[in-house]
Amino acid sequence: GVIVATGAIGYPPEYQAMSPEGLSRIGISKVMTITSTYDHRIVQGAESGAFLALMDELLRGEHEFYDEIFADLGIRYRPYRWAMDVNPAILGEERRRDVVRKQARVFELINLFRVRGHLIADLDPLRWQKVRYHSELDIETYGLTIWDLDRQFITGGVGGKESATLREIIDRLHDYYCGKVGIEYRNIQSPEEKEWIRARVETAPPPVPVEVKKQILWKLISAELFERFLGRKYLGQKRFSIEGNETVIAVLDQLIEGAARRGVDDITIGMAHRGRLNVIANIIGKFCERIFTSFEGSIHPKFPHDQGDVKYHQGASGVRETADGREVSLAVVPNPSHLEFVNPVVEGTVRARQDLDGDRANKLAVLLHGDAAFAGEGIVAETLNLSQLPGYTAGGTIHIIVNNQLGFTTPPEEGRSSTYSTDIAKMVQAPIFHVNSDDVEVAYNVLQTALDYRQKFHKDVVIDVIGFRRLGHNEGDEPSYTQPVMYQRIREHPGARELYARKLIAEGVMTEEEIERLMEERYRRYENALEGAKAIVEKQGEHPELHVHTPEPESVEVIETGVDQNTLRKIARAITTVPRGFNLNPKIVGLLTRRAKMVEGEAPVDWGMAEALAFGSLLIQGAAVRLSGQDTVRGTFSHRHAAFADTQTGEEWLPLRQLSDGARYEIYDSPLSEAGALGFEYGYSVASSSALVLWEAQFGDFINAAQVIVDQFIASGEEKWNQTSGVVLLLPHGYEGQGPEHSSARIERFLQLCAEGNMQVVNPSTAAQYFHVLRRQARQESKKPLVIITPKSLLRLSDAASPVDEFMRGRFLPLIGDDSVDDADVARVLLCSGKIYYDLRAERKKLEDSTTAILRLEQFYPFPKKLLTGELLRFSNASEIAWVQEEPQNMGGWTFMEPRLRELLGSKHTLRYVGRP
Repeated sequence: GVIVATGAIGYPPEYQAMSPEGLSRIGISKVMTITSTYDHRIVQGAESGAFLALMDELLRGEHEFYDEIFADLGIRYRPYRWAMDVNPAILGEERRRDVVRKQARVFELINLFRVRGHLIADLDPLRWQKVRYHSELDIETYGLTIWDLDRQFITGGVGGKESATLREIIDRLHDYYCGKVGIEYRNIQSPEEKEWIRARVETAPPPVPVEVKKQILWKLISAELFERFLGRKYLGQKRFSIEGNETVIAVLDQLIEGAARRGVDDITIGMAHRGRLNVIANIIGKFCERIFTSFEGSIHPKFPHDQGDVKYHQGASGVRETADGREVSLAVVPNPSHLEFVNPVVEGTVRARQDLDGDRANKLAVLLHGDAAFAGEGIVAETLNLSQLPGYTAGGTIHIIVNNQLGFTTPPEEGRSSTYSTDIAKMVQAPIFHVNSDDVEVAYNVLQTALDYRQKFHKDVVIDVIGFRRLGHNEGDEPSYTQPVMYQRIREHPGARELYARKLIAEGVMTEEEIERLMEERYRRYENALEGAKAIVEKQGEHPELHVHTPEPESVEVIETGVDQNTLRKIARAITTVPRGFNLNPKIVGLLTRRAKMVEGEAPVDWGMAEALAFGSLLIQGAAVRLSGQDTVRGTFSHRHAAFADTQTGEEWLPLRQLSDGARYEIYDSPLSEAGALGFEYGYSVASSSALVLWEAQFGDFINAAQVIVDQFIASGEEKWNQTSGVVLLLPHGYEGQGPEHSSARIERFLQLCAEGNMQVVNPSTAAQYFHVLRRQARQESKKPLVIITPKSLLRLSDAASPVDEFMRGRFLPLIGDDSVDDADVARVLLCSGKIYYDLRAERKKLEDSTTAILRLEQFYPFPKKLLTGELLRFSNASEIAWVQEEPQNMGGWTFMEPRLRELLGSKHTLRYVGRP
């Protein structure tokens, strides 16, 4: 036998940090360790009574050196010698230093478990991670050995104890940070938030109530059997199953219950197609009959708009009564296949509902993400960036990652550069909880922490539910072509429902017979819903009645939008009367002086003042106004000045807020984002239909970066999902020598999207026209998106300014005729839109041409066919009609106008294109 003795003084280098297993590998079969603490020694692993007696003597101080211990035991050995003649005072100082050094290293180890513990947590239900090891979580890294495991150390709060053995400290840290949940939160800069999370994580959660356990199992059964039912009844049809991560359904169910207990009465969910049908069926409400009708190839009569898009893009809404009798409004927002683009739409929707209610805490946004998309889609970062901005925050969002550990066929190591798919969320210092989907109760406990964190700190939190995808990307895909080993493990995995059922049986919570009855009941309900769906299809016959498309509209609702002069004067006073003590920039004084003169008729009203009069008049009438965009408060071209900053204090003054008697007036400089910011405003406009909601691009071509929001939501949302919006896009446009980038708002792209009255596209050429179209948009009963092509040089062009009386009467004119020529003398008609009108008019005057008429098309869509026909009939002697534009021929309005003009013109008219090649 060999005794390896260690103490505070030192021990053989060859034995340092060596475990009993390691010693056995070099031939030492029996190990007795003597470890040292502050002032006494403890013996472990002793088997001999004589040895214990000797140790007892040692502790009483009857033996000074280990040499005597070996001699008394009769063991022949070659002792490792240290300096025995060292001064005892020096020896004591060395011991104290050793204690301090080890304590400091223990603190380092504790901190690193809090920072890095997630790296060795048991997070993967497929057990891909062969060895869970990280050097910074190894005691050897800190000069600690197995001989230190039973020494007492100060804990720094671990487990709520002031001190504990190193073994107990490590065991507790493993429980907190390295079990079925891994937590990332130490990157958060707020000490309060970090300490709150630490205290919460390092406290054992209360037991999950029995009734909650039964409800969790019921939702796991419902989720699993829903997918199996569809798989059997509709073999091979796409449904984007959530099988392999059914835990998400149970988490969502308990999220609603937990949020309601915390005062939330409205939850809006955004998600991609993975699991959407399951969420609609088992979380939102009783929609199985609707879903099965779609699988039967028909449309449920209560949801006629379902024909507009595939079933796994549709939304749903309902009201849930929770277990304790509270009511919560629920909605899943429709989303196309552009995965994460629904995120800002949901945030805008929730923000609007919060603004209407006046409370941020009781309306909650929940976003479900795929792991590959969360890491890969840039819109995720744009949306996260909005989360704490004053104009965009929704009081914190719960993000749930449906983590399949796989994209379509792309593994994580090829799809992202980060350790986790969630790392992008660290940009807003959101706490991140990685959860093994095999342990649904751990997920439940994490959810409670997430909800409390959101309600307390009003910030985003991420729950990464790590599971797998039992089937392929869709049900017609064969995943083992590209991931054969992964899918072998998936085939061997019993599933979360089976694992949890076993657990509840083992605990005595439920019997196997009770669980079997629950599964039979769930299946029976699905069968009943399917029978209802088949009855609907049979009643409809082979050709169900589908939505009949209406003819192309020629105009929108005609509304008189003039405002009396007293109201205009009231607005002007609010804008131009500076508060007492406010230090105004001297350059602004002249601007306010000019604006005061405009409403008195002493100067024409320019573009910026026209907008202010439109907003002010709407506020007086009780309509809310929200405008955001890039450098929008001042205006890219210094034309708006919606707010003024005190030159001494920096305090902001928004003049129009004085007029908002109960109506919200908000104007924000957005982040330098297009897709995220526009998606937010679209969502806001959907939820707040009575408000005038506008988004302005810095230059019109910036809309390129938000094309998905335009194509998939603004242009088609009503047709696909019956989702109406009155959002307004302000897009500066005009060829003024800045090259192709900042010249074009891509009018042609919007015109390509126009059909069946889905939106409005206007290009107003005067300040009064801009005023009237804004007021028309706010007052329309039937909401349609409005694209306004706004000018740059016309903002200050005197010819584009309007006399004040044009604001007191009339309405927006889709077409402006030419009364400056004699109809009979006109031989040629130029039809144009926007800024080029002023260039044409100036040239006509220069040439003293009285035979050319110039018509201004102010509204491209709805196309004012009758108005244009009537104007052209005036000029019966004209043989040539020319469309004139400043844009290149394959851009601007030409490709939209040409077929429409040819339809209008008779054989005697020649149609020409005039513009850039």
